[in-house]
Amino acid sequence: MEDTRAFDEIWGKGGPQAPRPEFAALAAWIDQTPREELQRRTEAAENTFRQLGITFAVYGDHDASERIIPFDIVPRVFLADEWARLSQGLIQRVEAINAFLDDIYGERRILAEGVLPAELVLGNAQFRHEVVGIRPPHGVFAHICGIDLVRTGPDEFYVLEDNARTPSGVSYMLENREAMIRLCPELFRSFRVAAVDSYPDRLHETMRSVAPEGSGMRPVCVVLTPGHFNSAYYEHSFLADSMGIELVEPADLLVDDDVVWMQTIAGRVKVDVIYRRIDDDYLDPLVFRADSMLGVPGLMAAYRAGNVTLINAPGNGIADDKAIYSYMPEIVRFYSGGEARLPNVETWRCREPQALKYVLERLPELVVKLVDGSGGYGMLVGPTASKAEIETFRAALIAEPHRYIAQPTLALSTVPTMTEAGLAPRHVDFRPFVLTGREGVQVVPGGLTRVALREGSLVVNSSQGGGTKDSFVLMPDARQQMQAMGSMLQRQELGS
Repeated sequence: MEDTRAFDEIWGKGGPQAPRPEFAALAAWIDQTPREELQRRTEAAENTFRQLGITFAVYGDHDASERIIPFDIVPRVFLADEWARLSQGLIQRVEAINAFLDDIYGERRILAEGVLPAELVLGNAQFRHEVVGIRPPHGVFAHICGIDLVRTGPDEFYVLEDNARTPSGVSYMLENREAMIRLCPELFRSFRVAAVDSYPDRLHETMRSVAPEGSGMRPVCVVLTPGHFNSAYYEHSFLADSMGIELVEPADLLVDDDVVWMQTIAGRVKVDVIYRRIDDDYLDPLVFRADSMLGVPGLMAAYRAGNVTLINAPGNGIADDKAIYSYMPEIVRFYSGGEARLPNVETWRCREPQALKYVLERLPELVVKLVDGSGGYGMLVGPTASKAEIETFRAALIAEPHRYIAQPTLALSTVPTMTEAGLAPRHVDFRPFVLTGREGVQVVPGGLTRVALREGSLVVNSSQGGGTKDSFVLMPDARQQMQAMGSMLQRQELGS
């Protein structure tokens, strides 16, 4: 059964017959568009994605190259005032993440003042001792962040996790919008929706802005991909093409005298900025994993010399660690001087004896995660887990408590979604994309909404069967417009 406690962002608590007043027009569109037509449009979008090759891979799955992320035609909508509040919180958080990374790889003031346990940072597998003392050009570490948010009520938003390494999914944000404009043009005629198609230009400008000093007026920027077998290869090629820059593989680059060169048919071209989609471990076999076939030998020497900018900076993984996440309110307070505008989900650090005792006593009620886990793996959702799964996690917690955190099972908000049985509420999360360049931080007015397609499921990850929706951010006067149009449609329906 669907969790009746969940807040639906369109229908509220009243259901389809009594939607939230702010979304009367959208609810009327959902109600008045035949279900068969909504399904037809959904299938048309997915066919287009398949033709374009917008696929993803689940490693170990022999059908990985053929899979697309399911798309849902009913959009998720943010009102202008909601978005303004979210943007303020996102900017504050990303500024704090950059300050934190700059500090722990430099002076370490936050450790000296005892805000975080030093061993939690310096002994963390995600802390890269190899980059200590390296300050990237213009002091920006996390140029691209994807901050995962969840919602539990009209005004209750929480940060679920931070993604400051290589956040993915922006191509789905852009392609979902293209599909909606083509298949549901009436929505864009009716509502003032902020555009997201400027993202590639914003990203390219961000890259150029953080080029090393002396790069000239037209710094050379590239996207570095591990190759077409990578699960996110479509996104790599899509972004390079959208920005009008080269997509390169490691074999296309070489380092000579601490300078990175791209080998072309016309000869060598000096590279100033690399948006790398290769994990730290495989980036440079001379510094990280010696057996890496995906790295560029000498790349870290060029980076240390200040001759190339790497986006995002090596070592950012420490900011994604879920144990570090549990300290983000303190981290934000330390660097900003104020309280976090976007709160964390309540978190118990299982490395602490009292927290471990609490978690072990309540495993069937909680969500338990690996501190370095991702993609929905290494996670226990207590209320939907079997007794055997709970006992397996209990043993793992007792054996290695430092590897886990636990959180309450939130009643994530829902959005009406097409299912085989018709429209029904399904749980969602949200990943907005935040860019940081030389001139500061900007939030793209949109993002990736992921939806758990299975009834009652809270797991939205594509690798676990989740889908996506377009995310509308309404312009400032659109709330009144949507309410007025909803009232008009309701009057027309009553008069017919």
